[in-house]
Amino acid sequence: MPLLPAQTHADARVLLTTRAVRGFVDGLVSVAIAALLPLLGFSNLQIGVTVTGMLLGSAMVTLLVGTRGNAIPRRTLLFAGAAVMILSGLTFGAFTQFAILLAVGVVGTLNPSAGDVSMFLPLEQSLLAATTPATTRTALYARYAFAGGLAGALGSQAIAIPEAVARHTSVSHETAFRACFVLYSLAGVAVWLMYRSLTQESEAGSAPATPLGPSRTVVYRLAALFSLDAFGGGFVVQSLLVLWLFQRFEISVSGIGTLLLITGVCSAASGFVAAWLATRIGPIRTMVFTHVPANCFLIAAAFMPTMSWALTMLVLRSLLSQMDVPVRTSYVMSVVSPPERAAAASVTNVPRSLASALSPTVAGWMLQNSSFGWPLIVAGACKIVYDLLLLAGFRHQQLVET
Repeated sequence: MPLLPAQTHADARVLLTTRAVRGFVDGLVSVAIAALLPLLGFSNLQIGVTVTGMLLGSAMVTLLVGTRGNAIPRRTLLFAGAAVMILSGLTFGAFTQFAILLAVGVVGTLNPSAGDVSMFLPLEQSLLAATTPATTRTALYARYAFAGGLAGALGSQAIAIPEAVARHTSVSHETAFRACFVLYSLAGVAVWLMYRSLTQESEAGSAPATPLGPSRTVVYRLAALFSLDAFGGGFVVQSLLVLWLFQRFEISVSGIGTLLLITGVCSAASGFVAAWLATRIGPIRTMVFTHVPANCFLIAAAFMPTMSWALTMLVLRSLLSQMDVPVRTSYVMSVVSPPERAAAASVTNVPRSLASALSPTVAGWMLQNSSFGWPLIVAGACKIVYDLLLLAGFRHQQLVET
């Protein structure tokens, strides 16, 4: 399979690479957050509040970029995001106070989840849409999701390195896990340099960004549904899922890394199947018919009596849970006009962090009071309701030909 679909501009290669770099360090720090904060004396509730702050801050910045950043070139906004990424890692790795780390989480770009919830996502997605014809858009987004998912899985596995360093040398676990955030900053430097190689062609080809116009109603309806999905997802963002596994089964940090590598690779590879399936049964049915069984596996994991059975359910879930991601992105780009794409990407992606920001605090409270997988059950139930509503409301929605 070629790296890029036919007739795709070379800028897409840059954007796939930046997604992979960001995905790697996102995967690394999502586990490092769950490993480091308890060492600093944070309670499960405080960890949940910190995760909420990270998601809420990302949501507000992403919404601001999508709705008020129309006059600023997208490349400029990407440069700004990379600069914030550098500062976020350095600051989070340098302090121990709850209030300071919460503030950094809110204003920075640190990501506690397995997926991308930052301001980078809508900007890169809108630029990608202009680099390839409509007929290959879903295939390109599948590659984009695969790049981020695979790199994120490798980043999660890489948490075994600082743990091994702490175990076999005089370096403390706290210091070793703090180094993950220094690496996050260095990745921000690499991303900033790669954004400099983007040409003006994708910016020009993506049409001048405008606020939502004719597509406002359909985008708001999608955003409302995505809010429900994201609210459920907030109960099982990667940092909290890791925390549950630590608490419920006392699994090691390296064991967590191996699990996340397996689930990440499965999730990333499933995007290619999703692109193929969408051409045969349509995007909405693809999203729903893969998402419902994935969430049944998530709920089942909460009831498993042993670690091996729980991990099996989570791996089975990973085979299906992310198949909707490239299809969903392509679908949103297909129901709006080209000038509205950046705004549509922001308005529909913001719920991935804004609505999900409401639930980690509740999940942290649940985990503080019980090791049972209540967050998994609530997450799965919310997501299944979302799937059914999406199928009922959008299976006959007409696409915009671009």
